[in-house]
Amino acid sequence: MILTIAGCGDAFGTEGQFNTCYHVEASRGNFLIDCGASSLVALNKLKIPVNEIGTIFISHLHGDHFGGLPFFLLHAWYATGRTEDLTLAGPPGLQKRVEQALDMFFPQSTSEAPQFALRYVELPPNTKSHVNGIDVETFAVCHFSGAPSFALRIEVDGKIVSFSGDTSWTDKLLEASAEADLHLQECYNFETVFPYHSEYVTLEKELPASTAKRILLTHFGYEMFANLDKVTWEYGRDGMVIEL
Repeated sequence: MILTIAGCGDAFGTEGQFNTCYHVEASRGNFLIDCGASSLVALNKLKIPVNEIGTIFISHLHGDHFGGLPFFLLHAWYATGRTEDLTLAGPPGLQKRVEQALDMFFPQSTSEAPQFALRYVELPPNTKSHVNGIDVETFAVCHFSGAPSFALRIEVDGKIVSFSGDTSWTDKLLEASAEADLHLQECYNFETVFPYHSEYVTLEKELPASTAKRILLTHFGYEMFANLDKVTWEYGRDGMVIEL
């Protein structure tokens, strides 16, 4: 399994980082974990072949995590002539929100019939599912998005990647990251408490209880970048490639 960080930035592109988007190459097929608004640009910049992405997992329905889907779909319909099937898997309400976004950005685009099979899989909270040969488990976390927000635990090729999504601290993250080969942990601020997000000083106390083999902090805001000299945990940057 090879994970490439196409984007691990916050919603606002702080320090020029792209919105959340992790690309995973696996024997069961390539997939994304989240597809934020800037993700198609990030994927193209890294020359990642987007038509080879068969599944996109979405942690929650905020624009910096799923807002790239309208552009990804239209790119597939009009720019690449995609014929490969595509599955979008995420919280309940995913299909409605994606179609609303498509109609808002590009009116009548949802009336177009794609030349490939597009399938939506809405994942229930706190449930194990099997999607295109990939095992995924959802954990409801503390982040308002108008729909359930998830931490994700994904297993394929005998490897486990867990992702916190966006959330304030919850012990659900210890469950999601248990024995994971890689845990991706949102860390928006250094010490200022911001609703529904995590801050470094809290993670510094809580994360040592995780049994994940490797932890990367992500989703930094301005306060995190201003305090990098105090950060002792490993953190992700756009373009990083991790082989598991």
